[in-house]
Amino acid sequence: MELLDKLNWRYAAKAMNGEKVAEDKVERILEAARLAPTSSGLQPFEIFVVKNQDIKEQIKPVAWNQSVITDCSHLLVFAAWDTYTPERINHMFDLTNEIRGFENEGWENYRQMLLGMYPQKDPEENFNHAAKQAYIAFTEALTAAAFEGVDATPLEGFEPDAVDKILGLREKGLRSAVMLPIGYRKEDEDWLVNLVKVRKPMSELVTVID
Repeated sequence: MELLDKLNWRYAAKAMNGEKVAEDKVERILEAARLAPTSSGLQPFEIFVVKNQDIKEQIKPVAWNQSVITDCSHLLVFAAWDTYTPERINHMFDLTNEIRGFENEGWENYRQMLLGMYPQKDPEENFNHAAKQAYIAFTEALTAAAFEGVDATPLEGFEPDAVDKILGLREKGLRSAVMLPIGYRKEDEDWLVNLVKVRKPMSELVTVID
């Protein structure tokens, strides 16, 4: 019930007050994103934590001039791999073997299957797949922020190419997928703060198949 209470409390804050979020809270939000499930465990994305105010100011004009970009405490940018490469796939499989301390024949066969599949695909198709994985982690971060009592604003309203250029993502083989400003709501300037949360009833959302 505590988690559901927090999810009822949260909303997409439209104005933030500039107050800084404690670093231990930020670390737990990022850890939740790190622990998110991803397809084949590849984690095909990186998270850029923008605290630099000058960088936020550069991003704001290419994000519909939304005030939360500059008034947030931390701006989290989820950047997906631009494609899947043998090097990236092998790195995650090698990391798994290193951490677990053994190799598994089935796991190694699965590695070869992925190596024979993803690198041959169109890079745009691979990016779209990787971006979906970034969204899973993004959702975990959003939920963790609510649990920490931190406001967050899901943001797709920005120019990805411009953000990529500002953060130098393309040179790293990455492309921005979604952004998450975190901070604290500025209630006297946020038109959404006191409105009742509206969601479909369960009867319209969920179908149970026995």
